[in-house]
Amino acid sequence: MRHLIPFRRPVLFALLGVVWLASGQSGQAAVIDIERISLTVADLDRTEAFYRDGLGFRSVGRGIVGDRAAEELLGLPVPAETLTMELGGDRVEFVRFRDPGRGFPADSASNDLWFQHFAIVAADMDAAYARLRMTHFLPISTNGPQTLPEEDGRVRAFKFRDPDGHPLELIYFPPGQGRPVWSRGAGSGPTLGIDHTAISVSGTKASEAFYAGLLGMKVAYEVVNRGPGQENLDGTFAAMVRITGLRPVSADGPGIELLDYRAPSTGRPPPPDARANDLWRTRVVLRVESLDTMVPALDQAGVRFVSPGIVQLPGDIRAVQVLDPDGHAVMLEQ
Repeated sequence: MRHLIPFRRPVLFALLGVVWLASGQSGQAAVIDIERISLTVADLDRTEAFYRDGLGFRSVGRGIVGDRAAEELLGLPVPAETLTMELGGDRVEFVRFRDPGRGFPADSASNDLWFQHFAIVAADMDAAYARLRMTHFLPISTNGPQTLPEEDGRVRAFKFRDPDGHPLELIYFPPGQGRPVWSRGAGSGPTLGIDHTAISVSGTKASEAFYAGLLGMKVAYEVVNRGPGQENLDGTFAAMVRITGLRPVSADGPGIELLDYRAPSTGRPPPPDARANDLWRTRVVLRVESLDTMVPALDQAGVRFVSPGIVQLPGDIRAVQVLDPDGHAVMLEQ
């Protein structure tokens, strides 16, 4: 797994050191890596226990965020408390706002455009599933872990929700499938790290134009999943989804998957008044090479900004928050 710089402060508004990386894309700014995934939660203690006991994460640190720069970046008054947890070198940040927002709609489905999960890699699916069953969770998949057909690599997967309703996935890659790190890696438990975060999109073309065209990520794979295994995995009748995998410059760390549902058809968009303290709000935090190059291009392309341009944060960190074409929150940090 990638080398980690030791934890120093609440991660929501602090990069863990500075990384310099030559792009190879002559003058074009690009995403270096996915720094972390950030979820809004209602109870940090409950969240910590679930991810530790059920999924094998370890706590890295807690903090409090409460300055004006944070408010500008989030587009929402703070303070907020943060909990950062890690699995195999990949980090997730949980944020509890003092002013809580709305919970998940009770009938949320995988094709709704606020849907975003992250996939936790299992070294042993049966052991990982058994460990998860010792905790309180809400299944999305029916009949336990599903094995996808031969054309989909016979990958095994199981989707479920954490205590706040955030969708998650356990995924097992047979030998020769997935990134090489998952074949090499063996940790102290049945889970290894985070492979990707997946978002439902209304159209692959528009999302590729944003993530690849504007942010400089690369398309790594494309596949259409369908059939009984996918139906049981998504808990949806006649599910068919076009999946596009995107990778940052770095070969390490998670990627992003675009989930373009053909059946059922595209679901509901996020409410226009969505806020950072709503429990269904997930932020993917991308480390980039040059905000000075990237932000004007985003502005010219008509991308929606949450923050008022680039925000100066403590520790010589600069950041901006934008929304992708379907309203998913994206933080860019340099």
